[in-house]
Amino acid sequence: MTPAKPSADRDATEDRDDLLPPARLAYDPQTWKEIAHLLANLPMALFGFTYVATALFVSGMLTLTVVGLPLLALGLMGSRLLGRFERGRARALLGVRIDEPSPLPLGRTEGFVPRLWMAVKDPVGWRAALYDVIRLPWGILTFTVTLTSLFVLWPVLPYLARGLSNADRAMVRALLSPSDELERRIAELESDRGVVVDTAAADLRRIERDLHDGAQARLVNLAMGLGLAKEKLLEGQSDEHVAAMVEEAHGEVKLALQELRDLARGIHPAVLTDRGLDAALSSVASRCTVPVKVTAELGSRPAAAIEGIAYFTVSELLQNISKHSRAKSASVDVWRVEDRLLIQVRDDGRGGARLDGGSGMRGLAERLDAVDGLFVVDSPPGGPTTVTAELPWRERSEDSRRGDGHRDGHRR
Repeated sequence: MTPAKPSADRDATEDRDDLLPPARLAYDPQTWKEIAHLLANLPMALFGFTYVATALFVSGMLTLTVVGLPLLALGLMGSRLLGRFERGRARALLGVRIDEPSPLPLGRTEGFVPRLWMAVKDPVGWRAALYDVIRLPWGILTFTVTLTSLFVLWPVLPYLARGLSNADRAMVRALLSPSDELERRIAELESDRGVVVDTAAADLRRIERDLHDGAQARLVNLAMGLGLAKEKLLEGQSDEHVAAMVEEAHGEVKLALQELRDLARGIHPAVLTDRGLDAALSSVASRCTVPVKVTAELGSRPAAAIEGIAYFTVSELLQNISKHSRAKSASVDVWRVEDRLLIQVRDDGRGGARLDGGSGMRGLAERLDAVDGLFVVDSPPGGPTTVTAELPWRERSEDSRRGDGHRDGHRR
């Protein structure tokens, strides 16, 4: 009985070898998606070409009439919708990820004619129309080749489908994708506009609060004190008592003037307007609790707005050094490289400064970003801290130069 066992095992092995592998599809799912996309090119191309020929061609012929331009605008908006559908088809079947273009800002444009002209010159609509026109011969080609290969050249169909699909991907990216640079710039400008509006509103609230709590309150006390002194004089009170009240009122006047000067310096310091960035930074550095060395190598003065942002950036950074850094020394370097104004503020303090650290760094970064600037913080724990700010250089206008000269002559 024992010798028969190897023979039984051998028979079982031969039976297993005769079993066929499980049935499976010849192509993977992505290949079938590409084949489906290529076969659908013809009906989609026929529909798109018919739409463009009917809507845009007819409206283009009628542009000499009153209804021509509105029909052309509606036709281009319809082309936008067809482009959106084609992007969705390419996303589902070809795996092409393309961002949707920004919608036309018709709601922010006043007047019928400006809205109409914006829709007529829409580059997204025109590129979608061009896509629909050139797709007709391509759709015929891909449909014919793919359908024939399914029956005749099926062993090499995956390679044909991949090559034709790659051409489809290139067309979709070239004609249906938004202009990356333009879209990025639009998004940046919209974000920057919000930052500028919020910053301006915050500055107005700060000025209002400072006036209400500071100089206004002192002026109210001054008026009350002078009113009481006047009543004392009318009542024939002693000169010494009235003189003390007037002396107190005089002190209130000096304090109110000082607060108004500080407030004006916070809005736009006179030394910055009259003498430029070098003198203004030296002035603000002299008020820092840490010895600061200022080096400014500028052959000319930038535009007033850029100069003001540079001044307030350095001022805020020096305030942070005074309050938080525990530094023994600091330095401010300002120089120009081609069309950029660079600022570097260093201190030998404890470091650890971050954009999200709550010391105003985030606000400075947003303010510089609003004017296409950069703000970089290098502050390892233990120090030192180096903050680099970069601003676009814009030349000072002639009106600003004349205004500066007029103020200088007036002070002399």
